[in-house]
Amino acid sequence: MMQDSSADAVADPSRLAILANRLESIARQMAHTLHRTGRSGLINTARDLSCCILTARHELLSEAESLPSHVLVGPDIMSEWLQRWHPNPRPGDAFLHNSPYHGNSHAADHAIMVPVIDDAGVHRFTVFAKAHQADIGNSRPTSYFSAARDVYEEGALIFPGVQVQRDYRDIDDIVRMCRLRIRVPDQWWGDYQALIGAARIGERLLLALGNEIGWDALEQHAADWFDYSERRMRAALRKLPSGRTTASSVHDPFPGTPTEGVPINVTVEVDGDAGRIEVDLRDNPDCLPNGMNVSEANASAAVMIGIFSSIGETVPRNAGSYRCIAIRLRENCCVGGARHPASCSLSTTNLASKIGNATQCAIAGLAEGFGLAEAGTIVPASMAVISGRDPRYDNRPFINSLFLMHTGGAGAPSADAWLTTVHIGDLGLCYLDSVELDELRYPLRVVRRGIETDSEGAGRFCGAPAGICEYGPTGDPMEAWFASDGTVNAPLGVRGGLEGGRSAQFKRNRDGSLTPVEPCGGVVLHPGETLVARCCGGGGYGDPLDREPERVTEDVKEFRISAERAGAVYGVVLDPNGEVDEKATIALRRRLRPVS
Repeated sequence: MMQDSSADAVADPSRLAILANRLESIARQMAHTLHRTGRSGLINTARDLSCCILTARHELLSEAESLPSHVLVGPDIMSEWLQRWHPNPRPGDAFLHNSPYHGNSHAADHAIMVPVIDDAGVHRFTVFAKAHQADIGNSRPTSYFSAARDVYEEGALIFPGVQVQRDYRDIDDIVRMCRLRIRVPDQWWGDYQALIGAARIGERLLLALGNEIGWDALEQHAADWFDYSERRMRAALRKLPSGRTTASSVHDPFPGTPTEGVPINVTVEVDGDAGRIEVDLRDNPDCLPNGMNVSEANASAAVMIGIFSSIGETVPRNAGSYRCIAIRLRENCCVGGARHPASCSLSTTNLASKIGNATQCAIAGLAEGFGLAEAGTIVPASMAVISGRDPRYDNRPFINSLFLMHTGGAGAPSADAWLTTVHIGDLGLCYLDSVELDELRYPLRVVRRGIETDSEGAGRFCGAPAGICEYGPTGDPMEAWFASDGTVNAPLGVRGGLEGGRSAQFKRNRDGSLTPVEPCGGVVLHPGETLVARCCGGGGYGDPLDREPERVTEDVKEFRISAERAGAVYGVVLDPNGEVDEKATIALRRRLRPVS
């Protein structure tokens, strides 16, 4: 098969591919170690974790099966800060970093960074392992404290590149501090050990690879891999039409926001001839007096997610392909300009989703066949941080962030949505919880979980339908904290596609009646009460009247849409056997299409 020589020309493509895959396998083994040894459900069930490899020059080299919001941007900035703070790393060192003001996402994401030092004492690479913690000392029992006016009210323990191991041994001062401040110290301790173990696996495997092929050869591979990735990115961007577009995505009003909500504006400018793209986030509000501010790392990563989602899967995600991307941020801006002491408790989720969504919608505005619709927003009550005491185990305290239900996938130019995207920062890499495991681990019962009929973002290619979940405590009262965007502003479709289903949340009382619950904050559930959580669907791509009738028929058979919606929205008429009535469908679609 002929390939674009300008995009693929390398001195030794076989060697390049082999070494790229070997490095990716190291990152993957790190991630598998973390997934299988983490103690909290966030890690060992939901898989809210990431691992990557950086060069000693702070460049992202390899990441495998990692959350884009964790690794696309951030580890590079954190590595630069770490060098400033610890300019002379030694074998056996390890550092804990979770400061959103110095390259991290939000404080709940604990990252362990280990410098890889060769036998001559030269710092060659840095391995990076990150995982979301269920509790990090917040003043409220949640890692998503949306109402926190600043980092002091948020209350999180902040570790800006703090050394936690020397000579491969823990520094007990730090460990004792965490165990006294965190509500579930044994759970945190297990997760900490899993992070350390994952990083040490990466260190050991990289040392073996460097000794096998030679450190100079490995560094030359990194340079070649970056050059190759840059060429692939330029080739992908040259397929986009040149132009400048702006898209907006509006976050619902929360405590500390204007009453109309927070519009996030993204301007995308593509130079197709040069193979470059620039994304400007500066036309956005100043930092907010709540926990919704987005760190530099998450704002930049959200832009990257929107770009990479829009150009296909052929471009490696590393520092080489980033050479073709320029991101403009502004100091003291709520998206990308947050500085201490602004709270970034929700940095990975709510406004970051708006950045990524607006980026891919702006690209969709360039021309047919590009970009995506909006993905579903977050954090719904089905993903609440739950806490309380478990009467089954000596009234022991528990806290964890559920991943019981979220769909959220966005319609694409040539495919329906990936159903369980969760949100744009995860892109389907987080897992939904097992109902049975959650019921074993925590004193709760899941009443139902599924999708809602007729809640998809209709289009030529559909967004995901909204998910529905209901759960409640089986013993003592249970507290649930969430920050559910999308109750007012539904995920938008593009190029004629319709919006996805909105979120909603209710408390079902003991008598079966439903009481609406505020979308942002905490709620206490008593025995006999349940929380009913509806999460956002995703927007559709293209005119629903252009959807193939056979696809509509399949949607009806799978109960994703009703026969009534098939006719009213898609213009597809079904006969009594549930098959397409072709003549009636043609006539109906003619009537439904606007006259041009």
